[in-house]
Amino acid sequence: MRAPVRARAEVMVEEASRSLTMLIGLAAGVFSILYFLSDLIELAQGGFSTAQLALTYAAEAAIPLFVIGLYAMQRPRIGRLGLVGAIGYAYSFVFFTGTVLFALVNGTKDWGALSDQLGAWVIVHGLLMVLAGLAFGLAVIRAGVFPRWTGVALMAGVVLVAVSSGLPDIVQAAAAGVRDLAFAGMGASLLFARRTADVAMLPRLNLPQVGTSARTGSTPPQLQEATMSRLGLGFGVAPLMSSKYFPTSHQAG
Repeated sequence: MRAPVRARAEVMVEEASRSLTMLIGLAAGVFSILYFLSDLIELAQGGFSTAQLALTYAAEAAIPLFVIGLYAMQRPRIGRLGLVGAIGYAYSFVFFTGTVLFALVNGTKDWGALSDQLGAWVIVHGLLMVLAGLAFGLAVIRAGVFPRWTGVALMAGVVLVAVSSGLPDIVQAAAAGVRDLAFAGMGASLLFARRTADVAMLPRLNLPQVGTSARTGSTPPQLQEATMSRLGLGFGVAPLMSSKYFPTSHQAG
């Protein structure tokens, strides 16, 4: 009786892991695109509008959630630097999401007017966003779970957003687009390589995988290599399949 129950539990865990991975990937991709779209609308109409601010609010409100999710998908390789970066970045966008509500309530006409109204608070949280983005981007590069270009793009994007603050609006929108592209790329890598992310989560739950040894509960090296070949897809997730996370039968014994 234990075997069928355990098998059903494994299937439920795998399904939950797959769903969570896809949800985080979709959120990172969709809301990054919406965020960039709201910037383009603001650029086209020369300022804020109720509809544009509502779109911005929806996109910004999702950022703290999917950033923490992207961090979780890279554990344990991303380390403490990634944790600090993710928390800092998430917090900064909790603040910026609040500024959207402020603009809606007060009928603020554009970002310049909003910055004047909020003063030093924008500067402080903007600086935090840059530092946290640099930390998270560097941690992504070091972890090697997502494509390294996404970490580079995030680091470049947050710096460009900061330095372009006094430049024409079209330059500011382009800078924001680099940052949004970074998160969209991370989300896309999860969607295209979600099976690898699913498999990588199971050892942390102490559950055997399909094809594991009945005696040791470990995966034979040959199956590991085949799985890496089939599921790595060049998206940077293959390091999760290393022997550090999937011990061989000899290591497990």
